[in-house]
Amino acid sequence: MFNFKDKVAIVTGAGSGMGLAAAKAYAKAGAAVGLVDINDTTKIAEEIEADGGKVIAIKCDVSDEQSAKEAVKQVVDKFGRLDFAFNNAGIQNDAKDIVEVSGEEYDRTLNINLKGVWNFMKYELEQMGKQESGSVVNNSSLGGLVGVAGRGAYHAAKHGILGLTKSTALEYADKGIRINSICPGIIETPMVTEMLDREPDAMDYLIEAVPAKRLGKAEEIADVAMWLSSDYSSYVTGQAIPVDGGYTSK
Repeated sequence: MFNFKDKVAIVTGAGSGMGLAAAKAYAKAGAAVGLVDINDTTKIAEEIEADGGKVIAIKCDVSDEQSAKEAVKQVVDKFGRLDFAFNNAGIQNDAKDIVEVSGEEYDRTLNINLKGVWNFMKYELEQMGKQESGSVVNNSSLGGLVGVAGRGAYHAAKHGILGLTKSTALEYADKGIRINSICPGIIETPMVTEMLDREPDAMDYLIEAVPAKRLGKAEEIADVAMWLSSDYSSYVTGQAIPVDGGYTSK
């Protein structure tokens, strides 16, 4: 369906979950892909290359602006341009009342989940601005649209991504660059698995809360990221698209 031959994408949090699914999807469609993750993605890069894809594996702390700048530079230096970005890297915090959340935990959650998006957008958009073309997709959450008790820090960051997306979309709408957000619901990823390991009674509640009565798949988020990157969505910018099995429609 998608033909991204001669295009270049960068994906943060590419080592697992939605980021990994998106990185594979971009590569399958013909794009060269920068795999950015706090963990080593060399083996993933080797697997994609074995299937004929073009990739570069970059170890990076997304919360560090200089590291983000260097990561984007590495992708552009290797492949010559940047057409798509899926800013996906994030962490979940333990469910706690706000009075129990330490300043350190709050800062870490915001620095990775929100500042990490800002760090990468700054340098992605700098490159795309030179080209006068590009599509940025920021991965927010259903937590960017609604509140959930005990998740204040996480939801603050995910709401912030939507504000950042809308504002920058307005800045670049007349420059040939589109910026949108995806708001995934409860998706089968390592982060959700870890959360359920800590809160084993939560699965029944989660399934009951989703009208579709199932968890989403990482590939279903990757499909939307691909669509938002493609010309099929050429008149879509500044939007937050829920992919949540109906959760936020209630």
